Amino acid sequence: MAAATQQPPTHTMDPPSVHGTHSEGVSPSVPGLFTTNPPIRDALETESSQLQDETIEECLPFLLTGEGHDYRNAHGIPHLYRDRHVQFLRKQLGNLPSMFKSADPSRPWIFYWCLAGLSLLGEDVGSYRSRLIETVQPMQNETGGFAGGFGQTSHLATTYATVLSLALVGGDDAYEVVDRRSMWKWLCSLKQPDGGFQMAVGGEEDRGLLRSCHHLAAQHPPRPITRLACIRGRPHWPFQWPWGMGQTYEGGVSAKPGVEAHGAYAFCALGCLSILDSPHRTVPRYLDVPRLLSWLSARQYAPEGGFSGRTNKLVDGCYSHWVGGCWPLLEASLNGPEGPATGPADHPPMQVDDSLFSRNGLIRYILCCGQDLSKRGGMRDKPSKYSDAYHTCYVLSGLSAAQHDWRLVSARADETMMDGDVWTVSLFVKDGQIFDEEDRVGTTHPVYAIPQHKAEDCQKYFASKQGF
Repeated sequence: MAAATQQPPTHTMDPPSVHGTHSEGVSPSVPGLFTTNPPIRDALETESSQLQDETIEECLPFLLTGEGHDYRNAHGIPHLYRDRHVQFLRKQLGNLPSMFKSADPSRPWIFYWCLAGLSLLGEDVGSYRSRLIETVQPMQNETGGFAGGFGQTSHLATTYATVLSLALVGGDDAYEVVDRRSMWKWLCSLKQPDGGFQMAVGGEEDRGLLRSCHHLAAQHPPRPITRLACIRGRPHWPFQWPWGMGQTYEGGVSAKPGVEAHGAYAFCALGCLSILDSPHRTVPRYLDVPRLLSWLSARQYAPEGGFSGRTNKLVDGCYSHWVGGCWPLLEASLNGPEGPATGPADHPPMQVDDSLFSRNGLIRYILCCGQDLSKRGGMRDKPSKYSDAYHTCYVLSGLSAAQHDWRLVSARADETMMDGDVWTVSLFVKDGQIFDEEDRVGTTHPVYAIPQHKAEDCQKYFASKQGF
């Protein structure tokens, strides 16, 4: 693609930052939205507003002059340091130092974050199959489900992460690790009288209502641990929790009634509803979509370009996924199926950006501010933070969501069907694409958060089985 013609800035004076100016070296192709302070500012100064000012001051040098990057294209966008990030994730899958001892109950999450991140970077993670099987088999309890570590209690979140990790490495021997009969009994034991679920037997229920519903739906018949592992049974009896009670007065979604809306719970709610039935039917049935759309839109900031997770909170790279991943599900709930696909030619690259969020704004934040520029590699929350596996996975997932366009092209006939929803993905190549094509990452399914072919392979394997 030819480089855009350089044009002089349209402003007549250097754009101010919070405490001065950052005009030196500004690429003329960087839009003013990402070079100046927000046009509207609350006159009341608070601790939150001071932190926001500091965050803008922290990000502006990376957005304006590409601080720390040795290359920027005509749009002011650096390369994705792919090899460095691959090296970081592979190291996280090796032996970790003693300081990670406190993270032992989260081992399945580390597996998922690293394997999913490597997949997005184009790496074949099948080579980890035997090691993963050997590690997680002893973490499966006889009573069902997977624990976070050896000898620990089964937990819904770590079970979810383990099953996704097994699906990522793929193969019959990986799928067969899951004891589906005991898993089914254990999942049923988590059901609570109010319609919600505990995250573990006798465990927390306060944060578990929406989060556990998503993790359980991803494991429940007929859809990902049972949508992926196809545990059969009556599909919807556990899901009687009044979904609308989780939507707050702002329009966002909270963990339970009466608490603050959070971007991750919005993703969990949309994902769970999209598993129970096609999103154009379930989402409007249980959520006020216009209010949710308004709240999610307010999570994207300028000049940063990234997302925050809550009102009056700071931009954080991980919400590139938790909020950025909401948009294809929300768009599907608004548009419904867009017609059957007969081949790749039916879904050419996305030329017109009719998205509900600024794709280029998010891409700019991720590639300018979200990469750890040291030899360590990996992705980070913001420039002042260190990289970690969690942020590396979810920042890359957000980058994928911004670089690709997912569409629901066909819906299941009704909610009792095991299959039927068909999603297709195309490249986002809007005229004036700001990132170099070599910096495009792989795709991840908008519902299951793993590559589409990995989810389909797992589903096909278990769909061929009868019963447990």
